[in-house]
Order: sequence, then C-alpha cells, then structure tokens
Amino acid sequence: MFDIGFWELSVIAVVALLVVGPERLPKLARTAGLWLGRARRFVSSVKADIDREIAAEELKKTLAKQAESTGLYDIIEDTKKSIEPDVNAVADEPEQPAKSVTDKSNDANG
Repeated sequence: MFDIGFWELSVIAVVALLVVGPERLPKLARTAGLWLGRARRFVSSVKADIDREIAAEELKKTLAKQAESTGLYDIIEDTKKSIEPDVNAVADEPEQPAKSVTDKSNDANG
C-alpha cells in the first residue's frame, strides 16, 4: 500500500517527539495504534461483505442459468419415455415355463 521505509518512520518519530513531547508521545502512539486497528478491522469486514455479495451474485447467476437449461430432469423423462414401450412389451408377453433339466435330457435322448 504505502512504501514507507525505516528512514521515513525515523523522521516521523523525531517530528512527533518534538511536537508532542516525551510525556504525551506514548499515549499518542497507543491511540494511533487503536485507530489503525479499528481501520484495518473495518476494511477487512467491508472486504468480507463484498466477497459474500459477489459469491451470492454468482450463485444467483448459476441458478438462473440452470433454470433456463433443459436440465437433467428432461433427459431422464425422455429416457423413460423411450424405454417405456419396450418394458411394456416385455411385461405383456405371457410367461413361458422353463424346461426342467430332465425334460432337456429326454429331448436329447429321444
């Protein structure tokens, strides 16, 4: 963000010491630290809110896109409709009794 080096901080500290004085400088530094912490927390909470809003907006777009598409449900229904006649035809056929093993052996011998 800011490109402040060691020498710039030293100059700021010397000027603050001369302007404020040695008695009030620790209290000023503490107060500045508190305000800086509050500002950082505020910025991080705003960033988190923006990220949540962006994620919610992307989710809404995805859901809208899925609602517009034919979707998996239509594919399943089409598959059911195409299989249904075959299944009904097999179900309508009369059951044929299976030949027993002895019947097969008699057919082979005789």
